[in-house]
Amino acid sequence: MIKLSVVIITFNEEKDIARCLGSVKSIADEILVVDSFSTDKTKEICASFGVKFIENKFEGHIQQKNFAAKQAAYNHVLSLDADEALSPELKQSIIDAKNSFTADGYTFNRLNSYCGQWIKHSAWYPDKKLRLWNKRKGSWGGENPHDRFEMETNSVIKHLKGDLLHYTYHTVQQHVAQVGKFTDIGAQAAFNKGRKAPVIKIVLYPIWKFIRDYIFHAGFLDGFYGFVICIISAHATFIKYIKIRELLKHQ
Repeated sequence: MIKLSVVIITFNEEKDIARCLGSVKSIADEILVVDSFSTDKTKEICASFGVKFIENKFEGHIQQKNFAAKQAAYNHVLSLDADEALSPELKQSIIDAKNSFTADGYTFNRLNSYCGQWIKHSAWYPDKKLRLWNKRKGSWGGENPHDRFEMETNSVIKHLKGDLLHYTYHTVQQHVAQVGKFTDIGAQAAFNKGRKAPVIKIVLYPIWKFIRDYIFHAGFLDGFYGFVICIISAHATFIKYIKIRELLKHQ
């Protein structure tokens, strides 16, 4: 059986962190929390679970998660966000994988809760994530804030049964506020890579985003909140390209 480090990055997560830690404490050989100097009770809650707690300045999701992985005592890592938790089925799948770790990394589906409703369409499910891996076989990459773990070429990746439960937004207002923050980060990252924002993209990309998510990804089956999610996602695409255009104008 392999030894498993569960790694979580946090900042002011007092509302969610206990649920996350409680879901992994029975399967982890180490729980490591890397915190960005929280000002709420995150540190005290983590202490009550006996986790290894490290404070580190936040310079981006990718940078923080790579730092956290390097601090893990064991090579096999399960990476979670504070607002995530393991379903019973996924927990058992990870136990089975610990007993016979036959891949370099494992994916599983993430099921998102939005305003108290589980969203099973709208391009939000199955939302497959690679979160269990041998840290010697890859590193975090992607584009902030949309990080992803990137495995080395020819790595063996398998899929586990069960859902990673993601408790996203408790209110629509939270979602709208997060769009502002994430589009700031996303626009800056795109600008840094030399991406452009022509008018045709500003006009057409949000329209296509809504049609794709609401029609082709069956967002309409998620009812009212499916419609809300698809509208806000399309709006976020529009705002991101507007912000890229503003950055280009002032360079």
